[in-house]
Amino acid sequence: MADAKLSAAFLPAHALSHPFANPGYGKRSAPDQRPRTAHDFAHLPPREAAIAAYIDRLPDGADMAVKTLAKHLPYGQCALRTALNRLQEAGHLRRGREHLAASDGGSRWITRTWFSRTARDDDWWAGFVRGDVPKEQPPDSPRRTRSRAHILLAALGRTNPALSLSAADCANLAPLLTEWFARGVTDEAVVHTLTSGLPTPVHHPAALIHNRLTTKLPPEPAQPPRPPLRILECAKCGIPGRPEALPGGVCGACRGEPVPARHTGSTPRPTVHAHAAEVRAAMAPRSERPRA
Repeated sequence: MADAKLSAAFLPAHALSHPFANPGYGKRSAPDQRPRTAHDFAHLPPREAAIAAYIDRLPDGADMAVKTLAKHLPYGQCALRTALNRLQEAGHLRRGREHLAASDGGSRWITRTWFSRTARDDDWWAGFVRGDVPKEQPPDSPRRTRSRAHILLAALGRTNPALSLSAADCANLAPLLTEWFARGVTDEAVVHTLTSGLPTPVHHPAALIHNRLTTKLPPEPAQPPRPPLRILECAKCGIPGRPEALPGGVCGACRGEPVPARHTGSTPRPTVHAHAAEVRAAMAPRSERPRA
């Protein structure tokens, strides 16, 4: 019954009431996804399909904490944890961390939840972590999906109502913002540039944003930006590891595989004591050394 009620409410407007995570955290959409259809999650059980469809329509940066999801979905936290793990096994979701450089010259690790409407296998996620995912061209796309720039512009009004834009405004401004992304600027830096120091009142939000995107465009980087350093984490215990060590997003120990015994290479204790005695004898004054 809960699944039926939830599926009836699958409209983009549901995302308006879902809170954002702290800046830099939250959901991140995987690249090169196929266009959205009514059958994207038909291969999943009803509960998992309902939750996946809800997450798919959340904007990047949405809070993906289980407690937050439980407040907006008709499932308890335990059920949501199980469902998210199953989405991970099905290739729609991965959890991990991403290393980002800060504007002040420092750096920090950001907790990420990457979601893909298109199910991906372990090899694809491994390539994503390395930053060398091959581009996919969806065949016969029925309609264009909203770009990263369009989504960010459409969400500006939630950050500051004075910057609410129409669909036509977003479409016209998106190419300008795409150039910012091509120069390695993060979503957070763009939002800060567009929302800080606003005049009161803002008479023409589209004109103001157009001006800032044009006049504040940063210079092209000397070298192409490197892909961010990423690591994945086990869905159950949270231990970080290489993608090949986390098939389906779960480590070997949580899958019930025996953990091989480590060879520590330690020296037997009697041998250690003997070597220590020899060292002490060699360091003692000559007069105190035992005679041969």
